[in-house]
Amino acid sequence: MKTDLELALECVVNVYHHYAIKNPLDDYLDKSEFSQLLKETAKPFLRNTMPPNMSADDYISKLFNRADRNRDGRLKFTEFLTTLNLVAIDAHNRSHQAHKGHPDAGHGHDHGHDHGHDHDHGHGPSK
Repeated sequence: MKTDLELALECVVNVYHHYAIKNPLDDYLDKSEFSQLLKETAKPFLRNTMPPNMSADDYISKLFNRADRNRDGRLKFTEFLTTLNLVAIDAHNRSHQAHKGHPDAGHGHDHGHDHGHDHDHGHGPSK
């Protein structure tokens, strides 16, 4: 049985391909495909990770521009992974900022990935 991490990694690949194949001649995401992907699959998560006073469109644009290393206006899979990395790092950092001053800061909080159920899906290591 697959672990939560294996399922998450497969999901990343599948979501990327779902949006990248909108233009079947390539295996890339242009800026509009990338924006649509994040808005349709990660909007609540983005809201919790983007900097204060920044719109979702501005945050998505910032992520795209930081990841588009070769400046060709599209993201290959490895560049897409960079954006996920940036979002995950932002989420992690913001989770610690939200808990500063709390006696358990850095321990026992959910790091912003609560999606309405616990993480024991019956296929990961037992707690």
